[in-house]
Amino acid sequence: MSDFRPVVIIPSRNHGLTLGGVLEGLAPLKLPVIVVDDASDAESARELDRLAALHPEMTLLRHEVNRGKGGAFLTGLEHAVSEGYTHALQVDSDGQHDLADAPALLESARRHPGVLWSARPEYDESVPKKRLIGRYVTHVWVWIETLSFEIVDSMCGYRVYPVADTLAVIKSRPVGLFMDFDTEIMVRLYWRGLPVRFIRSRVIYPEGGRSNFRMWEDNVRISKMHARLFIESPLWWPARIRRLFRREPV
Repeated sequence: MSDFRPVVIIPSRNHGLTLGGVLEGLAPLKLPVIVVDDASDAESARELDRLAALHPEMTLLRHEVNRGKGGAFLTGLEHAVSEGYTHALQVDSDGQHDLADAPALLESARRHPGVLWSARPEYDESVPKKRLIGRYVTHVWVWIETLSFEIVDSMCGYRVYPVADTLAVIKSRPVGLFMDFDTEIMVRLYWRGLPVRFIRSRVIYPEGGRSNFRMWEDNVRISKMHARLFIESPLWWPARIRRLFRREPV
């Protein structure tokens, strides 16, 4: 598609030490990169400034106050649409994603631009077992909320969004902006008829890696998110059932 204009968006909070490796991994794509510094500490902020000076493809945006991973991504998305980009490859800044799979995600989005393409994580022994249990609980809730098993993983922040569709959903109804963002935006896009498709991708938890997941606060946010989605989900079930009977792709 001649009008397929992708950009990379990387929310970052205190991941100055790992972002350089992420940028190097993305370099073969030759794409513009928007990094949103979500109120990092002084050391990480200095490192992001240094990386911005080294990488001409990188645009650095900043939050003075922490707005969450979803809030940082939204800032990047608004900048992307102002620059005329049609699709946004979301990548985490902590080095967990296998960037060798980025070309496959982007090519799938180029061929099928009206689809939300996401990585489906394949974990090695480095993954904390508590994380796997928590992910499975969210999977079950998402299957209930969507009346479907098609969303096989809603928590991986490695995906290609159609920019216009995503902004339309966010502007129509506020979504969670912290660790609840990835799941909620995927469910709401699915409800509105945007197909969700997956590509398997390896995910690692680097030794000594820094996580921004706050066990108490983010679990509470995720629980509240599922409560919102469960209460609202019957409003979308008729459309889902109609698509099933019409054998429409969902």
